[in-house]
Amino acid sequence: MSPSSRPTSQSGAQTRRGGFRFVVATLTGLAFFLLPIRVDGEWTIPFDLLVNLVKEGAPDAVRLYAAAATVVAALLTLAAAVVRRRDRGPAAFLGHFATGPVFTVLRTAGAVLAVMVVAGVGPAAVLDEGVGPLIFDSVVLSVAVIVPLGAVFVSLLVSYGGLEFIGTLARPVMRPVFKVPGRGALDALASFVGSYSIGLYVTNRMYLEGRYTTREAATIATCFSSVSLGFFAVVAATLDLMPYFPLIVGSVLLLSVLLSVVLVRIPPLSRIPDDYLGEGVPEPEPERPLLRAALRSGLERARSAEGVGRECVRSFAEGVRLALVILPSIMAVGTAAILVAQHTPLFDWLGRPLEPVIALLGIPDPEVVAPASLVGISEMFLPALLTVGAAVEAKFFIAVLSLTQILFFSATIPLLLELDVPVRLRDCIVLFLLRTAISIPLVALITHLVF
Repeated sequence: MSPSSRPTSQSGAQTRRGGFRFVVATLTGLAFFLLPIRVDGEWTIPFDLLVNLVKEGAPDAVRLYAAAATVVAALLTLAAAVVRRRDRGPAAFLGHFATGPVFTVLRTAGAVLAVMVVAGVGPAAVLDEGVGPLIFDSVVLSVAVIVPLGAVFVSLLVSYGGLEFIGTLARPVMRPVFKVPGRGALDALASFVGSYSIGLYVTNRMYLEGRYTTREAATIATCFSSVSLGFFAVVAATLDLMPYFPLIVGSVLLLSVLLSVVLVRIPPLSRIPDDYLGEGVPEPEPERPLLRAALRSGLERARSAEGVGRECVRSFAEGVRLALVILPSIMAVGTAAILVAQHTPLFDWLGRPLEPVIALLGIPDPEVVAPASLVGISEMFLPALLTVGAAVEAKFFIAVLSLTQILFFSATIPLLLELDVPVRLRDCIVLFLLRTAISIPLVALITHLVF
């Protein structure tokens, strides 16, 4: 072979390798999150199956791991605070855990609460099955397993061309309708079929890599980070609404689209700076035909990517680090929110002005529905628990409304506040109230159309 032909040969080999990576990694990632499989008579996806295998295969080990993770995170946070106070600057590793006094307290409190639940020692109010154990076993354990494992398979989509492929195809819809890159479709998809924590992991990673501006990242994180389809089923089953499950899913998806269209155009999201973190990587204008441009973009990304093994290890480490940061805050804030909801009349007071509105809209049991419409900000499952004995119309109304609100203190809000995306607590509360106010009449209309 002549020397002049070697570059061409090498280029061809790189192209073939890139094409192989793109196809295999993208199909593997999509199958892991989207491929329906039937196990023990029930439909699920490989991601959910893997998470359940880990949680159920070694439940005691997973509980100890999650509790230890909260303790380690609290200790590293305190260490980062001490180093910073000595004006030496936190080390690169400790820098990941450096935060302000509020989250230092929350992480420490979360670690203490997690140890209490695992050890079975502490105040009865915290150890009540509907408080501390509910948050730890239902939320903390799930996030502790989902984020690191999900990060590995998300990397197959993000690092080997799948993101560029999906983003290019979705851009003609995502950019004009939602004012975000087409890449945002992957975040929404990851949340819906996997978990909101996976969707937020993708958003945070894209923001740090300069692929989203601050406004775009905040919009995607607060509008598209839905709970998973599996949680939809849990709510429907709790309220004995499984015959209406397709209608619930369709209603929530329709409302989520309408809400996103509105919220991206009004404060607080519209006022967030449209700046990149460092040097940005804007999504290019796609060429025509669109499918060819999507394939070319995906192949180019796959050619320049690192090896699969190295990328998966790096992504797993990132997932573990993110889990360490968010777990204790979720434990602390979630427990506090449920205690407030169960042991104070706060949500009854807040819901009282809504009673005449709910009654005017023709929804049965307004005295139950009104507080349930707001209590979801503490924990998304509480509205369903409060309306188990209500009329079927009221249960349908609350199921759709609560699944549309998506922002709640037991998980998504503390997770959002711990990300690198600069979302403020005030913004989360305002967005929850806006989502609720806009949704109530629309959900009432859907309820009357169904019943």
